[in-house]
Amino acid sequence: MPKLKAPTQRRMLRAAVSRTARISPSFVTLTVQGPDLADFTPMGFDQGIRLFFRRDGQQELAMPTASHNGWLAQYLVMRPTARPWVRNYTVRAFRPDECELDIEFALHGDAGPASAFASRARAGDPVGLFAEGVGYLPTPTAQSQLLVADESAVPALLAILEQAPGDLVADAYLEVPAGEDIRAVTAPAGVTLHWLPRDDHSAIPGRLTLETVTSSWKLPPGQRIYCWVAGESSLATGLRRYLVKGHGVTKTDVSFLGYWKHGKSSP
Repeated sequence: MPKLKAPTQRRMLRAAVSRTARISPSFVTLTVQGPDLADFTPMGFDQGIRLFFRRDGQQELAMPTASHNGWLAQYLVMRPTARPWVRNYTVRAFRPDECELDIEFALHGDAGPASAFASRARAGDPVGLFAEGVGYLPTPTAQSQLLVADESAVPALLAILEQAPGDLVADAYLEVPAGEDIRAVTAPAGVTLHWLPRDDHSAIPGRLTLETVTSSWKLPPGQRIYCWVAGESSLATGLRRYLVKGHGVTKTDVSFLGYWKHGKSSP
């Protein structure tokens, strides 16, 4: 199981979409706002949240109330007609003075409820948030890092780079659906960016990155390295296996997070 640093306190928070911004053909940012966000404690880097939003036809957003992991039991006993959608996302940015939080979505049409919600969201749409933990936990003695993401984890990787110390040395691989999704990135001078546009609608996300890293990336000789990899499950587990078995990287120096699994939808 991936190691996560959990928040010390949290509760269910309500907010509403205040604006949206299309970043590229495959990415959109939703800004949510509300007085409840005054109680949100940011942890930085790739901090995750549970995002609750209405299903089609629902007039109200029904929410669990537990301030601990008991929320899931509450959620599962809700009437199916009242139960909202819930998905995991990364905090892209948080502005406490404005009680505003940005969430960036990778769009893939209306095939998934979150993508459909993000592409159609309008100001005033209600959402719920529940803080989760941080998976980016660099080994303090690591001299360099390998950071890898498919499009589902690109927002998390960009947040990591924007908050990284100025002396970070890393190779960052970012897979996106198309060349038009490549963007300017704020990152320390020691970070080498590798954008990997698929430009192939039939290709499975994550495979291009796994093939590229395993065929072209070289472990820096004599260095201890920390690796963070997130996205499709096969990318995360496959790269971890390659690093540990192929290069002798210590398991505790690899944070691998399977955000989703190809061919399997969440309930």
